[in-house]
Amino acid sequence: MTTIDDVMIEITPQVLLKAYACGIFPMAESAEDNALYWIEPERRGILPLDRMHVPRRLARTIRGGGFEVKVDRNFEAVIEGCAAPRSGRRSTWINGRIRSLYRELFALGHCHTVEVWQDGVLTGGLYGVHLGRAFFGESMFSKARDASKIALVYLVARLKYGGFTLLDTQFVTGHLSRFGAIEVSRDEFQGCLEAALGGGLAQGKGSGASASWGGAGGGGGAAAAAGGGGAAAGAGGSAGVADFSALPEGAGAAFVLQLVSQTSNTGCSTA
Repeated sequence: MTTIDDVMIEITPQVLLKAYACGIFPMAESAEDNALYWIEPERRGILPLDRMHVPRRLARTIRGGGFEVKVDRNFEAVIEGCAAPRSGRRSTWINGRIRSLYRELFALGHCHTVEVWQDGVLTGGLYGVHLGRAFFGESMFSKARDASKIALVYLVARLKYGGFTLLDTQFVTGHLSRFGAIEVSRDEFQGCLEAALGGGLAQGKGSGASASWGGAGGGGGAAAAAGGGGAAAGAGGSAGVADFSALPEGAGAAFVLQLVSQTSNTGCSTA
């Protein structure tokens, strides 16, 4: 593990994106420590998009409604929620430099949030980074029961509809394993990543391309199979870029759960 401060380069959003393209991501020891470290686990967590499991009780909660899922509405509130202390964790790895870098990525269209709102209050969500047809999950939080789980389900539906192939969870926790997350070797992960980035890096909002997180082909397969009418092809028409914005925010619970339950070849799975 090498500290970013040991490498004599300026850390910019572009440098960070190149690190993700190599399978590396940054973390900090704590919110108080301004140093960052490059992390490249020998065993990497992924959630195969074609094998996600939604527990029955959670599916009932999603069908029951009572919440609203929004995308990219309040990055600051989401990263604040992810950085906040929680039960069993007194500190966070999200320091000031992390916040600043991902804020810039958000402005460029390479970082996205999935947010769960109840009665006008943000109760949970997640954020992550996209490149090509890959999405790199960074962190999630919940202030109400099942809020972060709902965000994860809606994230997977959006990725499948948009044509993504890789959802990187970095590590596998008990929470994620219940949804089907698995560990793969570094070499296996690199194979998935290379396939997801085969068409080149996704372009952010600043370059005029649509915001995207990554996917398999143009994304129409998952959408058509679920009766969604077909997602847009990749941003700028590139076969290597998937469309994150293709699934409308107001997609109904039944459609979302149908998308997530599909077992078509829309995700990287090495097991």
